[in-house]
Amino acid sequence: MAASRRAKLNESHRLHQFFRDMDDEESWIKEKKLLVSSEDYGRDLTGVQNLRKKHKRLEAELAAHEPAIQGVLDTGKKLSDDNTIGQEEIQQRLAQFVEHWKELKQLATARGQRLEESLEYQQFVANVEEEEAWINEKMTLVASEDYGDTLAAIQGLLKKHEAFETDFTVHKDRVSDVCTNGQDLVKKNNHHEENISSKMKGLNGKVSDLEKAAAQRKAKLDENSAFLQFNWKADVVESWIGEKENSLKTDDYGRDLSSVQTLLTKQETFDAGLQAFQQEGIANITALKDQLLAAKHIQSKAIEARHASLMKRWSQLLANSATRKKKLLEAQSHFRKVEDLFLTFAKKASAFNSWFENAEEDLTDPVRCNSLEEIKALREAHDAFRSSLSSAQADFNQLAELDRQIKSFRVASNPYTWFTMEALEETWRNLQKIIKERELELQKEQRRQEENDKLRQEFAQHANAFHQWIQETRTYLLDGSCMVEESGTLESQLEATKRKHQEIRAMRSQLKKIEDLGAAMEEALILDNKYTEHSTVGLAQQWDQLDQLGMRMQHNLEQQIQARNTTGVTEEALKEFSMMFKHFDKDKSGRLNHQEFKSCLRSLGYDLPMVEEGEPDPEFEAILDTVDPNRDGHVSLQEYMAFMISRETENVKSSEEIESAFRALSSEGKPYVTKEELYQNLTREQADYCVSHMKPYVDGKGRELPTAFDYVEFTRSLFVN
Repeated sequence: MAASRRAKLNESHRLHQFFRDMDDEESWIKEKKLLVSSEDYGRDLTGVQNLRKKHKRLEAELAAHEPAIQGVLDTGKKLSDDNTIGQEEIQQRLAQFVEHWKELKQLATARGQRLEESLEYQQFVANVEEEEAWINEKMTLVASEDYGDTLAAIQGLLKKHEAFETDFTVHKDRVSDVCTNGQDLVKKNNHHEENISSKMKGLNGKVSDLEKAAAQRKAKLDENSAFLQFNWKADVVESWIGEKENSLKTDDYGRDLSSVQTLLTKQETFDAGLQAFQQEGIANITALKDQLLAAKHIQSKAIEARHASLMKRWSQLLANSATRKKKLLEAQSHFRKVEDLFLTFAKKASAFNSWFENAEEDLTDPVRCNSLEEIKALREAHDAFRSSLSSAQADFNQLAELDRQIKSFRVASNPYTWFTMEALEETWRNLQKIIKERELELQKEQRRQEENDKLRQEFAQHANAFHQWIQETRTYLLDGSCMVEESGTLESQLEATKRKHQEIRAMRSQLKKIEDLGAAMEEALILDNKYTEHSTVGLAQQWDQLDQLGMRMQHNLEQQIQARNTTGVTEEALKEFSMMFKHFDKDKSGRLNHQEFKSCLRSLGYDLPMVEEGEPDPEFEAILDTVDPNRDGHVSLQEYMAFMISRETENVKSSEEIESAFRALSSEGKPYVTKEELYQNLTREQADYCVSHMKPYVDGKGRELPTAFDYVEFTRSLFVN
């Protein structure tokens, strides 16, 4: 019984312990139910956020208390299964406990949802209040009556309004987003549905009011801006017109053509500026006026009155400009006439002065002529000049008329010339004086030239005759046409040469007379003579050369006679040497140049080699060392004869040597040589000489062989002496 009672007491103790624990949990649940059953969901966003945080902590506490609740339930179920005491009460209490726990959880969930709805609502309200605050602030701005009193101020206000409109566009998007959010909350059946709808309606109304107020302010700002801009442009136009009006107030219309043309150029530039301004400034202000009147601007009357005032000033400016241009053109026409007169006078005065200077130079040029033809040409030129004076007189009269016209304008001195009419008149008077002086000088020179021409003719008569005598005497000495050179002896030639030389000496007196006439011509400054080509010096040189030629001829003949008598050179050989020299002396100068000398030697039988021009010729150079050692380029007759005589006596020792040479030319050593053999072995000049001097060969029977020549008789005849 004790054990049973003890068991029952323990069971009763566990039961009452369970009931006490359940009462504690019931008490805790009841306490929490009071919290979750509160109708306080916050009056603003901060309050809602704080309540939400507390609720989150409550939910965490419920979740944390879940094991304790489950432990009570498990204990009650075990007691119900194990005990028979109070089983019904346990089950009843458990059912009630579970119901209370579920109710607490439902209430917590419902409060959590309401708090979330309140949070969304308060966020919506905050956004609405923020936009309403911005709208209220901007309503104050757009309701301002300040539309600017200057163009700068209105431009600043327009920029601010543009910034506002940009900002307003952003805020309208924000309002749209807020309203969209409010509609979503209404769709979610937010418990603040009525307040949300009211807030959205009020916000949209304020946005509409702000938009209307902003449009009205923008219109007034634009209107005021247009009016101020019109006034500003009108001020600019008036300022420009005023500046141009001042520039037209001058009375300067130029002092001369250059200054007038400068002013006209400036006026044309001024008019071009007016045209350009009319197309831009005037056209723009007129277009702006028309635009404002068409838009029925509130200041239309003031705008129209201002524009009319501008147009009146503009028309007056154009009229003043046209008047000034007309006066400048009149001044230009006036000064142009004066300028044309100035230029015409300057050109004609310059031309007249140039003509006078040239005429003065010609008229004052010393009259020094060298012939009658020259003085005749000068007199003809002077007569032609006198004939041209009528044209100069006409030019002078034109200058006088131009000067009268210029002086009638009462202008300053001519800027294009320093010539004055007074100076030109003095020039004209001087010209008449110079002309008379020139005529006297020409007459004097005419007489002088007539006397000089007589002196020329006298000199020419004696000079021409003397020169002809020199030529005839030279021909006589050199050609030997009057000397019996071919048949006469050397002695007879020498006598004839001496007589001719005496005649040459006798003609020295005639040369003296010619020299006296030449001196007289030099004294008269006669530099030329059309009647003769001979001069005193030339004739003296020719007479001197002729005198020397006569002495050389005498000496040469004496040398030939001595050579004939002492060396054995035949007189025929000497004649041949002399004739050959004269043959090659083409110009009859009594000298041979080197080329003529070489041709002469070849003709005489000297075998000189043929060399190209410019190549050395040592054999001929050796001969020149004898006859022309100083290389003056010429060989005289005396030098030539001395060389030929020395060679004639030096190279030939005996007639046997010559015979042996011819015998070598003849085939088989015959005593004759044929013409063909001569031309085959000798030069053409040598062969021609032998053929012309050798006698035909006659054999022992007295027969003459054709084309055969007797070289033996020819050789011995050379060595007779």
